[in-house]
Amino acid sequence: MMTMKHSKSRISGNERKASLIEAATVLFAAKGFNGTKTREIAERAGVSEALVFKHFPTKKHLYAAILAEQSPVPRMLSEIKKLADRREDVQVFTLIANTIILRGVPDPDLMRLLLFSALEGHKLSDMFFQNHVRVFHEFLANYIDRRIRDGAFRKVDSLLVARAFMGMLIEHRLLTLLFRMPVSNPPETIVATFVDLFLDGIRTDFPRNRKPLVRRWTKNRTKRSLRTRR
Repeated sequence: MMTMKHSKSRISGNERKASLIEAATVLFAAKGFNGTKTREIAERAGVSEALVFKHFPTKKHLYAAILAEQSPVPRMLSEIKKLADRREDVQVFTLIANTIILRGVPDPDLMRLLLFSALEGHKLSDMFFQNHVRVFHEFLANYIDRRIRDGAFRKVDSLLVARAFMGMLIEHRLLTLLFRMPVSNPPETIVATFVDLFLDGIRTDFPRNRKPLVRRWTKNRTKRSLRTRR
């Protein structure tokens, strides 16, 4: 009986690796890559330091595992490609905005980890940029180029425009998460506003017979403000 109980309580190798990745993510986010010791990772995960090295020979291997596990880019690209193939512009950019604003990606620990790596000037920040950020921006720029050739978007610098869209979303996430500067609008309205503003700026067939969401919302907000003052 004791043997069976022990067998059931044993943690698999994959579960152990997952616990190490989770522990390292939290510590890297709090203390930076250079400031975190493997001993601290082992203590947080409740294992020996030797076991850390068994699964991850170096901290660099652990960092790479964190990116592979937690980076939102691979999944997001997989979802977006289906919409991009159908040239569903609103859905493409709404999915990106929903991922960052509604789903809260990247999560706070991963965001802090990435910022720490960049500020430390570590090569690992280049790893994330080359394998994730640059790949995503290039995909988005290529999609914009394709829609320019279709005549749906104005002639613009596609990479710059891709950066502009992502810049709106990431800055909003940073202000909300790190600097505690949330806005009162519901997340769905924030997403729709960003997507509306962006597409209104680059589409060739901007529907002049309707008011963009952001202007409609601003007008309604002004009316509410005036009623409050009376």
